[in-house]
Amino acid sequence: MKRRNFIQLSTLAGIGLSLPMAGLLNACESHPEHSLEFKNLISGLLKNWCDGMIKVQINNPANLEEHGALNCPSCSHIHGRCMDAVYPFLYMADVSGDEKYIKAAKLVMTWAENNVSQEDGAWTVIRNPKSWKGITVFGAIALAEALYYHGHVLDEATQKEWTKRLDKAGQYIYDTFTIDFTNINYPGTAVYGLNLIGGILNRDDFKAKSKTLASQVKSYFTANEGLLFGECKKSSSKLSEKGLHGVDLGYNVEETLNSLVMYALKEKDEELLQILTKSLNSHLEFMLPDGAWDNSWGTRQYKWSYWGSRTCDGSQPAFGMMAHINPAFGTAAVKNTELLQRCTADGLIHGGPGFIEAGIPPCVHHTFTHAKPLAALLDHWEHLPEINADTNLPRTNADGVKHFKDLDVFLFARGDWRGTVSAYDAEYHYKDDYRQASGGALGVLYHNKVGLLCAASMAEYHLVEKNNQQLQPGKDIALTPRIETFKEDIWYTNLYDLPATVSSKDESGTIELLANVKLKDNDRKIVEETASAFDIIYQCSVDEMQIRVKTNQVISIPTAFVLPIISPTEEVVNKISENEMTIQKPEGLVIIKASAPITIKEMEGDRTFNMVPGVEALPLEVFFESTANELSIVITVS
Repeated sequence: MKRRNFIQLSTLAGIGLSLPMAGLLNACESHPEHSLEFKNLISGLLKNWCDGMIKVQINNPANLEEHGALNCPSCSHIHGRCMDAVYPFLYMADVSGDEKYIKAAKLVMTWAENNVSQEDGAWTVIRNPKSWKGITVFGAIALAEALYYHGHVLDEATQKEWTKRLDKAGQYIYDTFTIDFTNINYPGTAVYGLNLIGGILNRDDFKAKSKTLASQVKSYFTANEGLLFGECKKSSSKLSEKGLHGVDLGYNVEETLNSLVMYALKEKDEELLQILTKSLNSHLEFMLPDGAWDNSWGTRQYKWSYWGSRTCDGSQPAFGMMAHINPAFGTAAVKNTELLQRCTADGLIHGGPGFIEAGIPPCVHHTFTHAKPLAALLDHWEHLPEINADTNLPRTNADGVKHFKDLDVFLFARGDWRGTVSAYDAEYHYKDDYRQASGGALGVLYHNKVGLLCAASMAEYHLVEKNNQQLQPGKDIALTPRIETFKEDIWYTNLYDLPATVSSKDESGTIELLANVKLKDNDRKIVEETASAFDIIYQCSVDEMQIRVKTNQVISIPTAFVLPIISPTEEVVNKISENEMTIQKPEGLVIIKASAPITIKEMEGDRTFNMVPGVEALPLEVFFESTANELSIVITVS
């Protein structure tokens, strides 16, 4: 096999989209300096990650249960999907000529065949043959791309062996996957997977099923904003009490939309491209100015790692390959890659911006999955549109309030402030509630000068996917800003109030969002014999962010508003008075004033750390005073 480009974006010229075709064709002919800067960024990062993975690769032929696997610095088990690294390893082998990458690729495949390969063609997520097999689609795509673009660097026997193995994996996907057999990310990704494998192996049946799935997935976009839904059980039919579908931003932008974009471009599916353009624009509204994905509200928020989702691939292909339609898509690809680079140390991606400072070891899963889309961009480089960060992201330019009807989530922006308030009530399992930002909670607060100030965690940290999440180090303190009280050691908070409502107005330069909430426990029971109904008023002007909390009921037990502020340990905290404190950040001073004393929750050390979204924080709390039914907190930056 020789190197070639499977997807040629220039074929878009004949599909009738309202595109600046001259600009697209010019973009495919040459790459301006800024695009080459991005190429250098992803090339360097990919080499760094591949070398980092080789450092943790186990070379122990005496023990076939581990020989060839990627050892995880944070997890006690080997991740079954580590064979996904075969694609970036073979890419590096091809472009560098260094035999160590071929050896690494062969080793991960050897481990997979000895430990997670099944007779039916599937691979499993861990060594247990009864564990989840759906991940076969991701391994199959990685193997297919490795063979298609770089198989010529292998000896003939290995090429034949891996091609035969790819056929078995493709057959498993063909036989097993339907549009609604599980979360939408699996059949959605199979749209591209079956098309790719079918093309390589001349399997028209695979390509036919791919086309069927592509036709069916078109009904999985929400009515108003065109957000891809289906990240819940069961994906096709279950609606929340508010009538909302299950949507997860992280899985959408880092996995499923990649597949659909790559399929639609290759097959010139005009209808799907129109749907995807709207969807990408809507998803892009949630990218923060620093390239982070605001998945504070998503149904699978338990895997939110600020830059994306713990076990997905990365958003670069979908947004990079569609940058000719909206140059801001290119900005998203660049900014997110830069964020991934900032979260990288010793050749591995850490699961959030606070990991390195807090000394939390990284999970290798992040690296072997996120390396694949960078290899894909480089393999398609000569056919890509111009990709740079010259066009501002929507949230960089934003001003005012935007309500996403399909989520009941509000984005607000004024001056340098950016925020998210969520009343989204969709649940992932509809059995066990792994509560993302909801109940009128502030999911994110961001300031352009000093960066991230607030970010929602799970209400309580759970290993929803024990094989794909890291253990929480130390005491679990939720990072979502909230009202809370404890009665007989039971926690009551607005985070569990799924029917909560939020309204907004923007008058005289001040944005106001009013959340009507109730305090409930994990079983959705309202607290009794004390105040349970509250208003949370978020007011944002150019100069300040104010949070007011009030009730008309009698508060008979201690009740507080908890405001965790994202702050690495090295930042200096000064207590100005009982009611005022400051946090010195590199780019400015954050000043917090309250109508009552500000205290810090009991914690281990100087900061608390939460795996979602992977940051350190200072958990502040302000209690209602005995004679007051209202409190306020004002945040300013100087």
